[in-house]
Amino acid sequence: MWIQVRTFDGKTSKQIDGLSKLTKIEDLQKKLVEPFDAPIESQRLFYRGKQLVNGHTLFDYDVGLNNIIQLMVRKNLPQENKTSQESGGKADSGIASDGSDTEQPTSSSTSSAIKEDESKPSTSSLQGLYKVGDIIDAMDLSVGAWFEAEIVKVTEQEEINNNQEKDEDKEEKNDSDGENKEKVKNDILDSKTASNHDNTTTSNKGESGDINHSESGSANNKGDGLVYHVKFEDYDDQGIVQLSSDYLRPRARTTLNFDDISVGDVVMANYNCDEPNERGFWYDVEVTQLKSSRTVKEIVGNIRLAPGVEPLTDCRIRFTDEIFKIEKHGEVSCDPKDLSAEGSPIKRLTQPECDRCKDKPSRKCKYCSCHQCGGKEEPDKQIMCDECDMAYHIYCLDPPLSEIPDVEEWYCPLCKNDTSAVVHAGERLKGSKKKSKMASAKSTSSRDWGKGMACQGRTKVCTIVPPNHFGSIPGIHVGQMWKFRVQVSEAGVHRPQVGGIHGRENEGAFSIVLSGAFLDEKDNGDDFTYTGSGGRDLSGNKRTAEQSCDQKLTKMNLALARNCNAPLDRVNGNEAQDWRGGKPVRVVRNCKGRKHSKYAPEEGNRYDGIFKVVKYWPERGKSGFLVWRYLLRRDDPEAAPWSKAGKERVKKLGLTVEYPEGYLEAMAAKEREKSNSESDEEKEKKSKGKRKLSKEDSSGKGSPSAKKRKQAISSEFKKQIKEDVENTKIWNDVIEAVSGGEKLLTAVEEAFTCICCQEVVYKPITTPCKHNVCKSCLQRSFKADVHSCPYCRHELGKGFDMTVNDSLSKILCELFPGYEAGR
Repeated sequence: MWIQVRTFDGKTSKQIDGLSKLTKIEDLQKKLVEPFDAPIESQRLFYRGKQLVNGHTLFDYDVGLNNIIQLMVRKNLPQENKTSQESGGKADSGIASDGSDTEQPTSSSTSSAIKEDESKPSTSSLQGLYKVGDIIDAMDLSVGAWFEAEIVKVTEQEEINNNQEKDEDKEEKNDSDGENKEKVKNDILDSKTASNHDNTTTSNKGESGDINHSESGSANNKGDGLVYHVKFEDYDDQGIVQLSSDYLRPRARTTLNFDDISVGDVVMANYNCDEPNERGFWYDVEVTQLKSSRTVKEIVGNIRLAPGVEPLTDCRIRFTDEIFKIEKHGEVSCDPKDLSAEGSPIKRLTQPECDRCKDKPSRKCKYCSCHQCGGKEEPDKQIMCDECDMAYHIYCLDPPLSEIPDVEEWYCPLCKNDTSAVVHAGERLKGSKKKSKMASAKSTSSRDWGKGMACQGRTKVCTIVPPNHFGSIPGIHVGQMWKFRVQVSEAGVHRPQVGGIHGRENEGAFSIVLSGAFLDEKDNGDDFTYTGSGGRDLSGNKRTAEQSCDQKLTKMNLALARNCNAPLDRVNGNEAQDWRGGKPVRVVRNCKGRKHSKYAPEEGNRYDGIFKVVKYWPERGKSGFLVWRYLLRRDDPEAAPWSKAGKERVKKLGLTVEYPEGYLEAMAAKEREKSNSESDEEKEKKSKGKRKLSKEDSSGKGSPSAKKRKQAISSEFKKQIKEDVENTKIWNDVIEAVSGGEKLLTAVEEAFTCICCQEVVYKPITTPCKHNVCKSCLQRSFKADVHSCPYCRHELGKGFDMTVNDSLSKILCELFPGYEAGR
């Protein structure tokens, strides 16, 4: 086994050979000392986001063949830097540290002073249009709506300006740099001026920062010259907002009947800008149209928003029975005593905070109150989850809490991660239930089973056709060879890495491997007898064993029998009259059968084409147990690889044994290591054989680049390419890649892979930006209201015409026949 180790910066990459699945991490680190010049204590290894820790093996981290492990080499800091940091850490911070130390208490004391002043009862005797204690309607400048409020304090504009100048003096005093003083002062003055100018659009009663905007807002320059400190009712947590008299008016109390309203009147009505059919906030509405019938009364008007904001036109007012008259100052009283004597004003309904319970105190709700019991009592004993934002009573939790925990973040039982299952950086892995049940985990043997290729997992999966595909695989030629079975699986010819039959009991068999495991099998090339599976004791981790019981026509044996074009007979078997009408089976011959058959390859595994099941029957084998036999006959238009025409075709296509990436390099390194360890006498005796082997390796088993051959593109195919005008540039790149030695199918697959499903595009849609996407993938994107190209985000528009590129679709269907199955 071999892997690739690469540094974090990507500059150095080495192949490490001679490994096993059971190689310990500490042993791997020893192998990295010399190639990377990195001591063991300075190495940190990472794979798929996990840090590899000593005591574990590569198998524990699922490190596969030729996978990349990242190496971080920690550098030791010089001793002088360490001592300087330890001794003079605080002194190095210099003036900045002193400045921050003096500024922090100043800012905190200032903010506490503001809170203290606002919390104290007002002693102001100033009185303008309104006085302290008046109940009024105040505008929230962020939304332009009117809310019920109370005046808690009245101040003069000069007092506000003096406070601002004092704040500026303090900020100038705390700055030690003379040039920075002037800059900071100008910035402060500019921000104040900008705040005064833009107050009407930036004020928000939901945040503390918005109070500062309103304190120095346009209210200070308008109205009666006084600043009114207003507190909104039912919004106690929003704080105090400072407004001028222009944004205040007497509390609305007079309800207007529909018949009393005329076109052109300005009234106050309830409207929801986001959901017009739901209850919202209270706005000034200029009536533009009145509709009255026997069953329906409707008001249409323009909603007036915050100052400087364009009104919303042609808005339909839903709540026509809740229209209020806009009161003017001087016409009515704002004194709460006078209003209580009159029995007014009426409490206005606004948009509820919870859409489920509509803010009804008597109704339990698990969304705005305790998520466990739904109760709204004791809000001071409720704690919010920082993940799902749900509230919980501390006594409703399991187990219950005695008090609110003093932590920065708290998570409910549904959102909290199991800390025992979390593996932090540098910690050992937790036990895996899946791996604990494996035979290798229960074995007491010390044998290193992790070196063989049969234990290596697939590095890629064939997605051109589905796993249950009958017939040949696009791009796989008769006579193509692979060194190991795992490569055959990656190519999609025969997916199981160990089993001889690949199929499904209710569908049939897709492929088989003929490896000569049974001595009484007959192989005549174009037809052969094949023995079913089963009847052996393969308990533990065994790959093969002697026949120990009768085989049954179930599972894979039944799947292969279904390929025969004859009625299924589970007892006596059957024979097809028209054997060519049966389901096709891909046949792979293994080099292990070479000792029994001359048609088996000399090395690795070879694809021999399509065969059909002629008949199947039960019989007693040489072992004395019942086995199921199958007669398969070749039915493939391509010539057999052992025939003269087949050998010429293999030579013409340049088909040779394919090796896994990095295999030849690993074998060459192993050979060099072996030769270096031999004595001088042994080297002389074996030098001739070694030279011959090395020459053969360099010529026949060289690097992949040496085996690349230019593939000729037919004139017919070039004619089809010219018809696909929209993808001319992509096809030019494909032709250039093929002329450089790359396989045509590989180049086409890479060029026309859908970015959404990562498969070859099916029913391709070519966008105006010259990208190709599956029609179904683009439809799914549009269904999610994403109307742009998945590649480059080029806007396609909601009405984009999804026309399939028939020219490209025809080419892909010819190159990859059957790839549309399952799509």
